[in-house]
Amino acid sequence: MGRLIKNHLARLIILTAAAYQVGAGFHAYFFPKIFWDLYTTVLTSAVKPIPILQTLNLIGGLFALAWEWPLPWLIPNTAFHRSIAARLAIYPVVALLAALLYQGTNAALYYVVGMGVYFWAYSEGEVVCMPWKVPEKSRETGEA
Repeated sequence: MGRLIKNHLARLIILTAAAYQVGAGFHAYFFPKIFWDLYTTVLTSAVKPIPILQTLNLIGGLFALAWEWPLPWLIPNTAFHRSIAARLAIYPVVALLAALLYQGTNAALYYVVGMGVYFWAYSEGEVVCMPWKVPEKSRETGEA
């Protein structure tokens, strides 16, 4: 058996969360609801009459999809794409947007799990390579 490449696992979890967030943002255009509306009605203006939160969720989900599964002409193999630290800085904001929307709470939970796995990979010193590629072994140590 080989070693678990944690950043690939986290990437798949974040891809699932992003796809769910895009669906939730689209669904919320037709059924706008804030998740925390039973406690306060202050945030209701973020979903109706102008769909601000729905649009932000759609943009955040599409951004995460584009980041985790980059098109060949978009951002593959750039420093931004390879950075786990940048993911750990940006995904909490995207998860917060998903958590505020009633339809996006599951996506927010998936983001939290994905960020946990990304943190695990970051703490073990993994590097992000192109999607579906295995990191090359170094000649000196023999490890990936």
